Amino acid sequence: MVLDNLGSSLRGTLNDLRGKSRISEDDIDNVVKEIQRSLLQADVDTSLVMDLSDSIKTRALEEEPPSSTSARDWVLRVVYEEMVDLIGESTELPLEPQTIMLAGLYGSGKTTTAAKMAWWFSKKGLRPAVIQTDTDRPGAYDQSKQMAENAEVDFYGDPDENDPVTIAEEGLEATADADIRIVDTAGRDGLNQELIDQIERIDDAVNPDRNLLVIDAAMGQSAKEQAQEFEESIGIDGVAITKLDGTAKGGGALAAVNETDSSIAFLGTGETVQDIERFEPSGFISRLLGMGDLKQLTERVERAMEETQAEDEDWDPENMLEGEFTLKDMRHQMSAMDKMGPLDQVMDMIPGMGGGLMDQLPDDAMDVTKDRMREFEVIMDSMTEKELEQPRSIGASQVKRIAHGSGTSEERVQELLEQHKMMSKTLNQFQGMGDADMERMMKQMGGQGGGGMGGMGGGPGGPGPF
Repeated sequence: MVLDNLGSSLRGTLNDLRGKSRISEDDIDNVVKEIQRSLLQADVDTSLVMDLSDSIKTRALEEEPPSSTSARDWVLRVVYEEMVDLIGESTELPLEPQTIMLAGLYGSGKTTTAAKMAWWFSKKGLRPAVIQTDTDRPGAYDQSKQMAENAEVDFYGDPDENDPVTIAEEGLEATADADIRIVDTAGRDGLNQELIDQIERIDDAVNPDRNLLVIDAAMGQSAKEQAQEFEESIGIDGVAITKLDGTAKGGGALAAVNETDSSIAFLGTGETVQDIERFEPSGFISRLLGMGDLKQLTERVERAMEETQAEDEDWDPENMLEGEFTLKDMRHQMSAMDKMGPLDQVMDMIPGMGGGLMDQLPDDAMDVTKDRMREFEVIMDSMTEKELEQPRSIGASQVKRIAHGSGTSEERVQELLEQHKMMSKTLNQFQGMGDADMERMMKQMGGQGGGGMGGMGGGPGGPGPF
């Protein structure tokens, strides 16, 4: 993920400060060198790196830390606040009718981003539509239409029309009932006058409320120059960073944000239309430093549970806290977890579970976990309705039959039953809890990351206590 190496290296450097009550200049120099090395390797602009380094060093050494704050937690707080300030606030995208135009180079991921954004807005209760104006790239119309269908949103395009401005104007009329119109534009292999002229004509015809620049996370420092030219041409109100699921460095995107004096709006984290998240700088940096992001986690959980319940209207997740927890409930829970996205991303959002803990796991640990969940689903497919409803009734002969029917081992069936028993025991602890009890438990979870954050607070999207 973008800047992931920075998180890993910084966590190691900060851990060297554990147990210290005072900070020396050498300690700060080590932290700053680590930040400089990681950011420069991630293609972040040199001037931004130097400014950030100076700010961190000055604050860490000259400001007075809150009482009872350890050296490590004070430095972490300064790094966190300065990193958030570097990235800036998230782009304001109110949940109200608006027209958004996407700009960017060929291959930046505009068409995919248009569908993802439309899907995201639809989940917020709005009616979005995608308008495809790319008349240059073969297959642009077909790809955009298919992705809009995957996102279950309205779509307009005209494969027989050669003028993108005409398509844009007719698209606005055809999608007049939509709350959100997302206009996708053509790209080029490189920024040239032809692209600039075309997008300026579309901009004049559409008169969008916001222009977003779409940038591939793999783009290096050349993003700065391209962002500047788009800014001068049509004005950029925000940046969407794509393809963060690979090994991309992502630093060039920060240069683009700084050059356009805007901020990041969305992050694309995978190939499906659901693989997008609204960028929140505090939560993003919090995850980067191993501090979790309960706000983003809560949003993913709620969305996944709603989608799972929509697939089976007879299933009510609240029943799990009131009655017997069955294997059917467990299967629905696994389905919801799958909808939440890659497990390593989810783990990073849990305070104390991401960061250093994730660094210690084998590279294939998450793949093994996903494979185990699929295997459990196959086992449950071989069970009878009664066994799914009453797993405690399953005896040795039934385990043998289920293993044979699912093509797995008896040990794996027993493992599933043990996993169910543990989940059932955990859920029993929630029964009878009120809102105050749940809130207190979440705070305790947030406090398991070690340390003690001093006067840092921890509102929604913030780092939370350590």
